[in-house]
Amino acid sequence: MSEHINFARHLRKEMSEPEAKLWTQLRARRFCGLKFRRQASVGRYFADFLCESEKLIVEVDGWQHFENVEYDNARTAALKNMGYRVVRFVSTDVMHKLDQVLFELKAHVGE
Repeated sequence: MSEHINFARHLRKEMSEPEAKLWTQLRARRFCGLKFRRQASVGRYFADFLCESEKLIVEVDGWQHFENVEYDNARTAALKNMGYRVVRFVSTDVMHKLDQVLFELKAHVGE
């Protein structure tokens, strides 16, 4: 099996607590009836959550993202060049303001 597939499997098994919490809301078409995949391969990147029908990528940013702002900006630009919209949420918001996160995410559906 390719390293890319193995890495995706590893990411799915090692989801952070905020990612797991958001996944419970997105999985099985629970959010607006949309199909999301977790740790989905998009080009050379992995999206935390991907809704292909909406061309929407949802990222949950933990502390490490604040140290890699340049990389994240370049990654977001590359994903946008591939036709995707990228929505980012801070992990503490997912943990403590999940209703607000879902409300904000819903505003990006159908754009």
